[in-house]
Amino acid sequence: MELNRRDHPWTLEESLAELEYLANTAGAVVVGMVTQRANRLGPTYVGAGKVEEIRELVAELAADTVIFDDELTPTQQRNLENELGCKVIDRTALILDVFGQHASTHEGKLQVELAQHEYLLPRLAGQWSHLERLGGGIGTRGPGESQIETDRRLVRNRLQKIKADLAGVRQRRMIHMDRRKKSSIPMATLVGYTNAGKSTLFNAMSDANVTAADQLFSTLDPVTRRIRLPSGAPLLLSDTVGFIQKLSPKVVAAFRATLEELAESDILIHVVDVTHPKAREQTRVVENTLKELGLLDKPRLLVMNKMDLLADNTGGKPDDPDAPNGRPTQEAPSGILVSAAKKWNLEHLLLEIEELLISIEGPLTVVTPAGNGRSR
Repeated sequence: MELNRRDHPWTLEESLAELEYLANTAGAVVVGMVTQRANRLGPTYVGAGKVEEIRELVAELAADTVIFDDELTPTQQRNLENELGCKVIDRTALILDVFGQHASTHEGKLQVELAQHEYLLPRLAGQWSHLERLGGGIGTRGPGESQIETDRRLVRNRLQKIKADLAGVRQRRMIHMDRRKKSSIPMATLVGYTNAGKSTLFNAMSDANVTAADQLFSTLDPVTRRIRLPSGAPLLLSDTVGFIQKLSPKVVAAFRATLEELAESDILIHVVDVTHPKAREQTRVVENTLKELGLLDKPRLLVMNKMDLLADNTGGKPDDPDAPNGRPTQEAPSGILVSAAKKWNLEHLLLEIEELLISIEGPLTVVTPAGNGRSR
């Protein structure tokens, strides 16, 4: 759905292409796509004629789920399921499903469950619409409502338990952060749009083995490794969950404990996929999310990843990043060109990180064993 006269940097087709990518990541097979441009949203999100078109397409293709590209209200979702006779989910539910697949740590699973329960709570009424098929009348409505209230109470109790557990996780994280501060080791955190290559860059810089797949949100849980800067000074490098457009504020809030890692970093390394046609728009999404988190003033380095894909047809590495075959796309902002996959230009990136840290904190301290007297 695209609203007329709405100023949005993403076209309807581009947003739906990303939704299809999300669906594939979740394990769904996309068998059809329907679009509509309208002046306003209705009780079924799309117009009555479009609902009929979708219903016929669902029957023709034997589809069992319809996914909408925006977050539906509980009423819209319930109305659509009644009209279409199949499961209806929105972009937020799809993202949460992908999160649920990729969460591996206790903290990550808690945060996903928190977001899922907060999303589910206002939608519980729709879970009991089947009671209406009993024929209505006296005795039908009461049990349905009491069951809904029971479910709501159970969900609220579970939400309280998850929040308490996450508070404990946050306390432990703060203890670790305090230890990091006392060690005086600076910290840099990778941020960026999902699938920009953050985890591949993290692995290349730290020799770690973090999952790095050509999927959205392949990495969900934060990981930190200690690396060395060119001077020999230590640096803590951290990888975090990627961002995406139309990410519900509730989802961002649910991951606030993880995103606090960003607040404690000395610098943020913003990784951008230089080959993506919407690189500039993806950059804005990340910047806007950082603004929502109150981190826009945090010192940042912009890193343009996947420069190897800009090389000429011979597959050679561009000798000059400013040469035509090594220049960022027209849509992309300027930044430090690297290839995480080929480990190109990482030395230059480490030098830039060190120079930025020195400009912020002054000269970095290098501690070596007393027996190691030789100069570097």
